[in-house]
Amino acid sequence: MDTLIEKSYQKVRDADTRFIRSIMDKIDWNDRLIGIRGARGVGKTTLLLQRIKKFLGNTSEILYVSLDNLWFAEHSLLQLVDFFVKRGGKFLFLDEVHKYPKWSQAIKNIYDDFPTLKVVFTGSSLLEILNARADLSRRSIVYDIQGLSYREFLNITQKTDFQSVSLSDILKNHKDISDEILPKVKPLQFFNDYLRHGYYPFFTEGIARFSYRLEEIVNLILEVELPLLRNVEPAYVPKIKQLLQIVSEAVPFIPNIDNLSKRIVIHRNTLIAYLYYLQETRLTNHLHKDVSGINSMQKPEKIFLENTNLAYTLAENNTDTGNMRETFFLNQLSYNHTVEYPNTGDFWVEKKFLFEIGGKSKTGKQIKDASNAFIVADNIEYGFGNKIPLWLFGMLY
Repeated sequence: MDTLIEKSYQKVRDADTRFIRSIMDKIDWNDRLIGIRGARGVGKTTLLLQRIKKFLGNTSEILYVSLDNLWFAEHSLLQLVDFFVKRGGKFLFLDEVHKYPKWSQAIKNIYDDFPTLKVVFTGSSLLEILNARADLSRRSIVYDIQGLSYREFLNITQKTDFQSVSLSDILKNHKDISDEILPKVKPLQFFNDYLRHGYYPFFTEGIARFSYRLEEIVNLILEVELPLLRNVEPAYVPKIKQLLQIVSEAVPFIPNIDNLSKRIVIHRNTLIAYLYYLQETRLTNHLHKDVSGINSMQKPEKIFLENTNLAYTLAENNTDTGNMRETFFLNQLSYNHTVEYPNTGDFWVEKKFLFEIGGKSKTGKQIKDASNAFIVADNIEYGFGNKIPLWLFGMLY
């Protein structure tokens, strides 16, 4: 037990609080049970440690524990909580809860049996909060965390302090927003850096090993998290890796399920399930005709990699400009908005706005008869009318 407490102090002490993401202010930390869910590498652990160091202080009332610690091989989480609360513990931060057997039942018991304790837990993007044995959805507030936006990347690298803007503000006032940003930074100067390595916060630890580390994360997701949380047989993991590689080398990918299942030699229903898992793990991003009617066994119309950093790591030969533009736009919009596959144009957002993505000379010919239609153009600092700079959509969160 002393070892866990000592590690908690060390982790908090070493936490870097020079940049704190805006999701910190969006979480209601007064709730008794808070879940933070996201893909590997997007900064869940850092967020917990920053919360403790910056806003609570490293006191005996606070404990940070990662549930993949070997201590739990011979001890239970309930033992730890009982010890902690009896000695005045008030705030418990549990990292990597999906590594703990029957984690949801354990957290439910903690919530019910220790009413004075506030618990924050993090887990994989695959984490299910609702299950048959322990319905945490009525007890917990769950937040999803994504990788860095372009706004956050600029704030880190250029020491700026840009605030997020809403989609409606961008559509109505994009020139005014550009007027506020451009005197402080040239956004096109750093845009390609973000596309290559700016989405995952660990880029601050060194660019040289960035792709290698991202490959490790992808392998851990496929080799550890899918077998653990989706009961994928380890023998079938190479099939999912093959599927991801095929998608990576052809994105934006329009899936032909029958041909793809024959190529990988798996049943079509299994293939569709694997495609769904890739989206759940935040390795791919899928476009459907109607998001409200989709289920896990429905074929997407189009598949993208979840972010451009993955593209440069998994299939650098398929990082053509058009692909990167669309991947960036979808990634930044889909975090807080519904994005669907349209009949014309590239993206249908909130069942209201139509977007066509292209370069600075892009015209609106393909969407000229549509209402609420916009051209999103790369390589321009300012827009005019319904033509908006692509980089500006990186300021949404």
